[in-house]
This record gives sequence, structure tokens and C-alpha cells, in this order.
Amino acid sequence: MRVELSYDKLGSRLRQIGDLEVSYGRLGSRPKTLGNCDLDYDMAGSRLRRVAGELVEYDKLGNRPVRLGDLELAYDRLGNRLVRIGNMDIEYDMGGNRVRRIGGVMVEYDKMGSRPRHLETDGESHLDEQLLLVVFLVLIAFNRDD
Repeated sequence: MRVELSYDKLGSRLRQIGDLEVSYGRLGSRPKTLGNCDLDYDMAGSRLRRVAGELVEYDKLGNRPVRLGDLELAYDRLGNRLVRIGNMDIEYDMGGNRVRRIGGVMVEYDKMGSRPRHLETDGESHLDEQLLLVVFLVLIAFNRDD
């Protein structure tokens, strides 16, 4: 199964993952919903606090998310890259910069290699709303390059 990621006219904000729309708040800087899932932020609006009602917990310094509801988030030895959410491994390209696979989902980028453009499953995997939410969190919400 192949799903397209659509962006706004400027190409800077993700607007849709397959059939799931991404909506933004008034100022337009942070996503507020993904499909039927609400995304709630802290008072400053900088850290994601809840995703579809599930609490996001951060490390002691408050920098990195370490838990999303029942799912534990794991990082590489340097603590820079997210390598697993729950039982889904996250693989990167040879340079370690771009996510290539999240569980059974391959991530394809645009011609410039800067934005994720398509998601493709490996045969039997199905892109349900929960899996698309995890993909969104890895590529957009928990991406430390933003």
C-alpha cells in the first residue's frame, strides 16, 4: 500500500497523510489535529503533552519524549536519534539523517531529499490510523530538526 504526504502551497507544512488531514492552530506553527486525534501542547505551546488522549512523558531535563501512553521511546547511544517507539524500530539512511523505515513502513522523500513524500508498506502491513499517527510523530512532531 502506498500513501502520499501532502504539503501546503509553500511546501513547508504537512497538510495530509493519506486520508488523514493535519490541521493547525491560529498561528499555524503547530499541528493541532491529525485526523480524529487531538494534539495538545504545554502552556508555552512548544512541547507536545497529549496525543489522542495519551500522555507524552519527557526525560528529566524535559527535552526528549520518553513515553507515549504505554509505548516507550528509545534513543541511540548518544541520545540524538529516536530508534524505537514501542515495538516499532526506526531505521535511518547511511548518513543517519533521514528516517527510512518505521516498523513495516518505508519512507520515500521528494527529489531534493528534504521532505517525506510517500509511505509504502511491506506487503501485509496496513496503514491504519494508529500507525499513521506514529509515523507523524516520528517524522514531524518528535523531529528535533524543527
